[in-house]
Amino acid sequence: MQIYTNDDIRPGVIAGHRIAVIGYGSQGRAHAQNLKESGHDVIAGVRHGGKGWKNAQADGIATAEPAEAVKGADIIAILTPDMAQAQIYTDIIEPNAKKGAALLFAHGFSILYGRVTPRKDMDVILVAPKGPGDLVRREYARGRGVPALFAVEQDATGKARDRAMGYAKGIGGATGGLLETSFKEETETDLFGEQAVLCGGAKELVMGGFTTLVEAGYQPEIAYFECMHELKLIVDLFYEGGITKMNEFISETAKWGSVVSGPRVINSETRARMKEVLNEIQDGTFAREWIAENEAGKGAYDALVKADGEHLIESVGAGLRERMAWLHAPKTAEAA
Repeated sequence: MQIYTNDDIRPGVIAGHRIAVIGYGSQGRAHAQNLKESGHDVIAGVRHGGKGWKNAQADGIATAEPAEAVKGADIIAILTPDMAQAQIYTDIIEPNAKKGAALLFAHGFSILYGRVTPRKDMDVILVAPKGPGDLVRREYARGRGVPALFAVEQDATGKARDRAMGYAKGIGGATGGLLETSFKEETETDLFGEQAVLCGGAKELVMGGFTTLVEAGYQPEIAYFECMHELKLIVDLFYEGGITKMNEFISETAKWGSVVSGPRVINSETRARMKEVLNEIQDGTFAREWIAENEAGKGAYDALVKADGEHLIESVGAGLRERMAWLHAPKTAEAA
């Protein structure tokens, strides 16, 4: 796969473009600040007097109500939660966007699952940094960048790909490295990673290990350290140098246990469940159930999240973390 850098992007491809950033949360705030500092004309579409409005003004970003921000914008970056995007598009963007504007997403959910059907005259593009907004901002401020994915779903103007790559460069993505994908690939792999590995899988593995030790009679505090606290140490090694680096830094006993016991926990049955999860993402089952849950008021969602928060590992961990001074120390200028 080719990785694109700043040198691969034609200079000035979005020069003179007005960019409306709709939503000023983690990603919206980072994108707007980085784009402005890259020399672009940026306006935040936020509710007057709200938190986003106040943050944008504090950051020196021009502000307007969303409908006003959309008018005249060449690129409209919709960086709000997935479930809010359909109404925002229908009520605010579609009636106000000028002909030939580009509609930009940071995640393809709304397009892939038919929540948003853009006008035929609009470019539909995606730029998805592979990191949270605060990291996107910090790395840009240091002269570096977080790698990003980009994609084109609809090229009405013949300029969609240039627009996506130019926007990605403006937020620092081309400094980190750009990978070309599709809305389908980005959405399905992102959802799968969240559910099977990063959030769902890791959480259940940690809680399952903790519960196994506690039910066997071990002290909850010891179980917490072994199953949750030390996970960060291993994940940092993965992050910095993959499995190879982990193996360089753990003991031979740990390595032997890893290769003989790991496959007994994550095995063919586990992978079959992962395949089920992926199938439900691919055929739209997950999206339909999540949309229905939102429309029903999120009762099941709230109950399940509440149950996670009330698990023994949470109360034990909260008490232990109170004694970890490094977690409560003020951030240094470098870490900020």
